[in-house]
Amino acid sequence: MTMTEQDPEVRQAVRALEDGSSSVRLRAAMAAGTAPDARLVDTLVERCAVEPEFFVRDMLTWALIRHPVTLTLPRVLRELRSERPQARSQALHTLSKIGDRQAWPEITRGHLTDTDDEVARAAWRTAALLVPDGEEAALAGVLGTQLGRGGTDTQLSLSRALIELGDVILPVLRAAATDSDPGVRAHALATERILADPETGFAQAIEEAKRVVALAGAPRGGD
Repeated sequence: MTMTEQDPEVRQAVRALEDGSSSVRLRAAMAAGTAPDARLVDTLVERCAVEPEFFVRDMLTWALIRHPVTLTLPRVLRELRSERPQARSQALHTLSKIGDRQAWPEITRGHLTDTDDEVARAAWRTAALLVPDGEEAALAGVLGTQLGRGGTDTQLSLSRALIELGDVILPVLRAAATDSDPGVRAHALATERILADPETGFAQAIEEAKRVVALAGAPRGGD
């Protein structure tokens, strides 16, 4: 018999975290963070993978970071290899909140280029936060392969992650500005504009970049 099965208090907490009402689950996650209990770490991580409500997932992450890193980090890292996209994306989000650079080697190119936008966006944010000194250019190179991807929210997430790396991204952006894909060129130009002037909004920058690309036509040497 497991400890969870033996302890009525833990059983009650687990039931509340799995309740059909999102408000009950939210209160349970808040309680788990207010009074951390190592016996609930596995359940909190498991719930992150399946919880349908964003605000409850965010509270689950908060509850996890209230526990000792020695308990949470190994368990969260295992989720990076999950077949479920939500498990991967929420694990990456949680790692960004834990902020421990021990996690860096576990963030792979596969995460940074994941076909699921939410996983990729979480990976970009987390990688930009945890990247060790001297690794920024290599990370920028991988992130640069994702320019032009997805809709406005996805592109904004990528631009923010790139800008977090600083001027090391300029060679990547300038190479992308000659890409045969106009969407890639526009995204690169918009990101460079924001890097130069952080007060520029993304919507304004991307619209201006699209106009520049449309007026310029295909880059020389492009197909």
